[in-house]
Amino acid sequence: QVQLEESGGGLVQAGGSLRLSCATSKRAFASYAMGWFRGVPGDQREFVAAISWSGGSTFIADSVKGRFTISRDSAKNTVYLQMNSLKPEDTAVYYCAADGKYRRAVVTDARSAYDYWGQGTQVTVDS
Repeated sequence: QVQLEESGGGLVQAGGSLRLSCATSKRAFASYAMGWFRGVPGDQREFVAAISWSGGSTFIADSVKGRFTISRDSAKNTVYLQMNSLKPEDTAVYYCAADGKYRRAVVTDARSAYDYWGQGTQVTVDS
């Protein structure tokens, strides 16, 4: 079982920034691509960003491209989502997820590819 622990959510004014963190085990970090999704409870989760197991490839959703970036720190076994120029429509619960396929060759935005999920962290952008 892969444990994912998100942190960094909160309340921010429109135009502000937040950095979300997702910590996991060393083994999981070295094996799986990681992604961020967002959603409102009861609705489908929307893909936000993903990064390959090696960190060599990233995939950013068009809705946040140019404002959000994803990165990973191997020393801390942590994946980050840097969110800048936040808008009220970015308000959601943000979930960290790990791709269940060992060292998948491509980064995917398909929700079905992610087998492991964190509990989520709330991001609220106030206008």
